[in-house]
Amino acid sequence: MIEILKIGFLNLTIVDIIDIAIVAVLIFWLYRALRETVAVQILVGLVIIIALSFITEAINLKALNWILRTISDIWLLAFIILFQPELRRLLLMITRNPFFRLFVRSKYSETIGEVVETVIELSEKHIGALIVFTRTQNVEMTVDTGIPMNAVVSQELLVSIFNPKSPLHDGAVIIDNQMALAARCILPLSSATKFNGKNLGTRHRAGLGLSEQVDSLVIIVSEETGSISIAEEGELTLNIPKDKISSYIRSKLSEKSK
Repeated sequence: MIEILKIGFLNLTIVDIIDIAIVAVLIFWLYRALRETVAVQILVGLVIIIALSFITEAINLKALNWILRTISDIWLLAFIILFQPELRRLLLMITRNPFFRLFVRSKYSETIGEVVETVIELSEKHIGALIVFTRTQNVEMTVDTGIPMNAVVSQELLVSIFNPKSPLHDGAVIIDNQMALAARCILPLSSATKFNGKNLGTRHRAGLGLSEQVDSLVIIVSEETGSISIAEEGELTLNIPKDKISSYIRSKLSEKSK
């Protein structure tokens, strides 16, 4: 290895410089992602402890180094346990990266038409509905809250599920590619009760809540007004016109699967 710098016991090579640069970029990225949360304070403390442990190892302070490494292990475990929502948001940001999506492609083209026809019919009849399109993340935990279906998506199937007299109507349908994985699924409620000054009902909060935690596209049909809304990445698009719902869904799903 080519030495770039030598200060006493410290020898720096090109590989060391690259290693340090990568770690610095990762720490900076983590800081930017978590800077508006309490978790950033724990992260800074963890970085300081790790830095001190390297210093104590370099100058051969074995006892102090052992204490610092033990504390850092406990600190890391506490960080993971206490800040699960923040870490989940971090992983969600990673899976939404365009580079990550190069390896994940969805085949929704054959399904969207059936879903759009269903949504328009339900909207006209003022029948409430929640339809979830999965993307890059596993939604097994959400699927497990409902009734397994594993059926090919069709307008007839979806309309029968959300029929108010159906035992499966209360909850969400999870769609992956051309398959309806489960019905009557329970979605996590968002802590937000208003959006752009409007009060949110349970369906809208459920759709918004799932989109905050999982990379998904959630279609919401209001039972009261018949309006069609879409939740994505923790944001709501309200009152989408019926003649634009097809192009809107296709554009969102196609751009996320590129």
